[in-house]
Amino acid sequence: MTASSTRRTTVARTRTAAVGAIAVAGALILTGCGDQTDSGGSSKESSSSSSAPLFDKLPAKIQKAGVIKVGTNAEYAPMEYQEGGKIVGVDPDIAAALGKQLGVEFQFTSGSFDGLISSLNSGRYDVAMSSITDTKARQEGLDEDGKKLGPGVDFVDYFTAGTAIYVQKGNPKKIGSIEDLCGQKVAVQRGTTYEQALQKQSKACTEAGKKKMTIESFDNDTEAQTRVKSGGAVAGVNDYPVAVDLARKADGGNAFEVVGEQVDAGPFGIAVNKDNKELTSALEAAVNAIIEDGTYKKVLDKWGAETGAIDKAAVNGGK
Repeated sequence: MTASSTRRTTVARTRTAAVGAIAVAGALILTGCGDQTDSGGSSKESSSSSSAPLFDKLPAKIQKAGVIKVGTNAEYAPMEYQEGGKIVGVDPDIAAALGKQLGVEFQFTSGSFDGLISSLNSGRYDVAMSSITDTKARQEGLDEDGKKLGPGVDFVDYFTAGTAIYVQKGNPKKIGSIEDLCGQKVAVQRGTTYEQALQKQSKACTEAGKKKMTIESFDNDTEAQTRVKSGGAVAGVNDYPVAVDLARKADGGNAFEVVGEQVDAGPFGIAVNKDNKELTSALEAAVNAIIEDGTYKKVLDKWGAETGAIDKAAVNGGK
């Protein structure tokens, strides 16, 4: 969902999605927003015991349930999206690999992106896994102005991605960087860190004597893409692997292109309630295990996401 609230004048997103003020506020609860499609893995071995190598590291409650409930926003190919009634992509495949190490099933439910963290802290989910950029603000439950809105979350970092700008095929406005978007209409998903980055860049535009951006924020990324495709917006901003996948597949590769290079790479993390340190530790061990046995690399290669590979899991590695 890329990098962090530090995505400054150079786009940031990464679903990086700042899950925004609403997302970090532990008091708000997601109430049926978005598609609530479930997707279950096949790694569950037992509801009370398992021979999986890391099963004993899990909290007793999850051992007994045999399931880790995952909140996601399945509108973000190739990271997580719906196909044939199932949630598929990089994140679900990584989760399935983690499930084999832990001896439990990761069950994904899709909902509104900007409500994932609040829903996690309300107890609806055990974790949130949706290309969420690990940032200090999210860890501490702060909004973009540093105001405390909620308890925050811990992150187990498993991937890294930067931000990219995508435009109509042929790049009719000759956009080459975020600075070229001054005075232009730009489409973005609401609640992401790159939405914040565009707001900061728009301010920088006016401070430099240029026209501000017109930022059009949408509830989901598909709407933002449609706006760019129709010419209603000059460009869209997204995580690099998502933008590359979009340019490669949309209308057979004839709808969009990515301009400029990936910038401001930052970690994606699995979000966990701060009171659940045992689960955080178990997930960290599981990420390291799939990196070491080669499963992690196979998943990323399958989805063309190898540029986001990390060498070792980290807890709260975002800045």
